[in-house]
Amino acid sequence: LAPMSLYQIHDEPGFTAPVMVAPLEGWVDAGSSGTTAAAQLAESGRVVATFDADAIYDYRARRPTLDILDGRPITLEWPQLTVTATTIEDRELLVLTGPEPDYRWRELADAAITLAQRFGVASWASLGAIPAAVPHTRPVPILATASASGLLPSGIRQGPDGLLRVPSAALSVLELSAAEAGIPADGFFALGAHYVNATYPTASTALPTALGRYLGVELPVGQLATRALERRNLLDAATASDEQTKGYVERLEGLADESRLPGGDELIADIERLLREGSGDDEGGEGGGGTHRV
Repeated sequence: LAPMSLYQIHDEPGFTAPVMVAPLEGWVDAGSSGTTAAAQLAESGRVVATFDADAIYDYRARRPTLDILDGRPITLEWPQLTVTATTIEDRELLVLTGPEPDYRWRELADAAITLAQRFGVASWASLGAIPAAVPHTRPVPILATASASGLLPSGIRQGPDGLLRVPSAALSVLELSAAEAGIPADGFFALGAHYVNATYPTASTALPTALGRYLGVELPVGQLATRALERRNLLDAATASDEQTKGYVERLEGLADESRLPGGDELIADIERLLREGSGDDEGGEGGGGTHRV
């Protein structure tokens, strides 16, 4: 029997050479930073394709949301992996986003690349965030991956240096598959303060800024800037009220002021800490853990 397609096309985007922008909710999405940024980018777009949720999700792990009104069940909201077409300042974008799939990663990667080729995708850009030993009081660092030299704009660091072995995300499987198919692929990952146990709009604004430099356009951040300021004020107040956390943040500030980003060993340590402790907060998503939490 011929295999069934994992995706369904609802509309042809009609684009010439779009960029596929891909964040996935869950692993490598600390503080929901990548998916929040993607929601802002796709806000005025239209869904052009969806993937077979029954084939790629475990509904016991990602249960659909049930709305009950006055004791009457009325609607179910199911997890979805979608592709949304949008245009920002003449740049054509296809935003692939949704919860990280539970099943059939390799088959999904093949399907996603087939779909990207059909839509004429010219390049791939993953978005995500990683918990790291960085302070919330400094600009959010961006680490980037690239399938070839010369793809990244100046000022965005490719790294970390050396070999880094970490549990892979489905997003990385997709990015590697794009590169193997001849699609230039980059990834932009915000390093979020690992002690922030909540959504982190500061990182969500840093990602569109980095992506915009890559695309050569200024991407909108909407209300994310206001939310980032509100979160900063809350973090400042929480830090000031606890001497241990205050001292910890000051040490991180010293490292940041020396312009020293976390190295591979430090990133591995933060990810291992996350695996041991878990996020502890549904709002923060996977990747929001840390030792000192505020």
